[in-house]
Amino acid sequence: MSVTNELEHDRPGPAGYGALPPDRTGQAEAFDAIGGRYDEAFPHKEGQVEATDWIVDALAAGSRVLDLGCGTGLPTARRLADGGLDVVGVDLSARMVALAREHVPGATFHQADLADLRPGGPLGLGRFDAVTAFFCLLMLPRAEIPLALRTIHHLLVPGGRLALSMVEADVDEFAIPFLGSTIRVSGYLRDELREVVDGAGFDIVDETSYTYAPSSADVPPEVQIFLRCTRRE
Repeated sequence: MSVTNELEHDRPGPAGYGALPPDRTGQAEAFDAIGGRYDEAFPHKEGQVEATDWIVDALAAGSRVLDLGCGTGLPTARRLADGGLDVVGVDLSARMVALAREHVPGATFHQADLADLRPGGPLGLGRFDAVTAFFCLLMLPRAEIPLALRTIHHLLVPGGRLALSMVEADVDEFAIPFLGSTIRVSGYLRDELREVVDGAGFDIVDETSYTYAPSSADVPPEVQIFLRCTRRE
């Protein structure tokens, strides 16, 4: 079965976006309002940097990399671009995309929904040698996360690399205060996250975790899980 048919994006069905239209109400607006304060609240990104370097070290100069949920472009898109890679970033927030373009002028950025990248979707970006997805899947309801992962699988060349991070939490569209706004987040406990990633066609080659306390008082401490994965053939 092809990835396009498996995803069933363009017709109704329990597995596809046709039966599950994305609802991002308030999500982009929250990050528009947060803007550059995001980097101030999360100044320590060791796990993100290490996972990005895993990609940079493995790829030849000019390889294509997609940074999903690119935010301000710091540190991921900039680090990828400084490593000589051809970087494309995608974020739902217009403000974040504007900041990313300022911070990483050598990369290409699109304001778009991850669902727009599905096979046959409105934004065709081609295939990539690697994808980074740091905390962006948190913004989706659980029902969409397997679809998002299969979309990423489609975007990668066979054997391509995926650096993925999530916050460990057994929640689905849970509303939380976040830097003066409210966002909805979803997550899994560790074993279930592994199962979901494996089921989307990825081999997990390494896993690390960090207990992280953001500098903002309204963002609680969290356990961040970083998975380094490769796309199965």
